[in-house]
Amino acid sequence: MKFATVYFMKDAITPAQLRAARGLVNWSREELANQAGTTERTVARIELEEGAARQSTLTAIRTALEAAGVIFIQENGEGPGVRLRRTDKEKPATA
Repeated sequence: MKFATVYFMKDAITPAQLRAARGLVNWSREELANQAGTTERTVARIELEEGAARQSTLTAIRTALEAAGVIFIQENGEGPGVRLRRTDKEKPATA
């Protein structure tokens, strides 16, 4: 059975957002699994929509990606997405 959306806390994050988030921080499934304290197979199952994971696992994955600078953008009429948090060097100068 496939699930189009996995749930992290109160917010929904799609498997596509999860794959994109990994790409933004240049992490393999193995690296994400290590950072989140889970297995590579668990990450793959979530991304491939092969069932539901435990809430604690999903929270750990989201926390690891957010700590690496990922911002999850919820559905806003244009669809869900991801982006990287700006670093201090990237912030525009103020007058």
